[in-house]
Amino acid sequence: MRILELNFERSWRGGERQTVYNIQGFLKAGFSVTLVCRAYFPLEKYAQENGWHFKSFTNVFSILLFLFKEGKNYDVIHAQTAHILTYCIITKWWHRRPVIFSRRVDFVPKGRLTKWKYRQADAIVAVSVAVKKIVESFCGRSDVVVISDIAIPEKRNDNRAYKTTNGLGIDANKKILGAVAALVPHKDPLTLIRAINILSKKRSDFVLLHFGIGELRSEMDKMIAADGLENQYRCMGFVENVVDFFSVFDVFVMSSQEEGLGSSVLDAYLYRVPVVGTNAGGLNDILLPGMSLKVPKQSPEALADAIDQMLDMQEADKQKMIQTAYQFVLSMHGLEVITQKYIALFNSLLKKQ
Repeated sequence: MRILELNFERSWRGGERQTVYNIQGFLKAGFSVTLVCRAYFPLEKYAQENGWHFKSFTNVFSILLFLFKEGKNYDVIHAQTAHILTYCIITKWWHRRPVIFSRRVDFVPKGRLTKWKYRQADAIVAVSVAVKKIVESFCGRSDVVVISDIAIPEKRNDNRAYKTTNGLGIDANKKILGAVAALVPHKDPLTLIRAINILSKKRSDFVLLHFGIGELRSEMDKMIAADGLENQYRCMGFVENVVDFFSVFDVFVMSSQEEGLGSSVLDAYLYRVPVVGTNAGGLNDILLPGMSLKVPKQSPEALADAIDQMLDMQEADKQKMIQTAYQFVLSMHGLEVITQKYIALFNSLLKKQ
């Protein structure tokens, strides 16, 4: 099978990492894979370093030309973002290959063009039940397939994390809460600050390290200063290889209002960090009883109480929770498990050709 994977983003976020994992899975299964990506950005660098076959472009017009000329040479075309899906569908009348789109966000789509291209896709993959419901309601399809994200343990540099926390002057007796989320409205970091403010009234034996960048940084800094939380809420900015820091987290926290799935929760499970999170979108698929503590979104009081509960949980109970979550992520989100689901979908589409 010849697979064309497309992701034209400039960033290196969850969607780009999942693109990499998909390609790794297909290559391991023995298929031929070509990546289409943006020139001079992280995906191209990753493809170069790993010796993958890729085509990189600086603009979408070059992608359109490539799809017109070369699209027909592939068995399936897999669009990893809604943006790139547009060009796969526009050229579909020429290349006539099955187009699959993986959607990872739980925003409600808008616009006639979006609805049209969703309907023209041969298959849509949703990473969670929440995303499936949104897409089906939006475009009137009833055949959206749920295939979740992949979680793979990566090599960590634990010493880097310990050096960083020591450099911050964090007391060795402090518990470290970890958050890895963009500083944007749908991740709701303001609720997390409010929760930490509430928790700080009960206890002082913790500090939260929040990794991420975004438009809310200035407002967050003002809230943190106003509440006197400078020593308990540290905004760490963007950090490469953030998985290194899971080695120092005592609790991982997600405060999202909207979430396609929440792949960083899967990372926490893999690295055996207990999780507290909200009932936002796809988080409901993975924040399951016995594996985590789940609270209503936009409720700083509930979030603070759950963090407090997790910090005080008996070690035996905590270890049981961690182990259950670890086994869950291995069995349900492993590379081979998710890859085989995609392959089955691709084969079903090819049989219809």
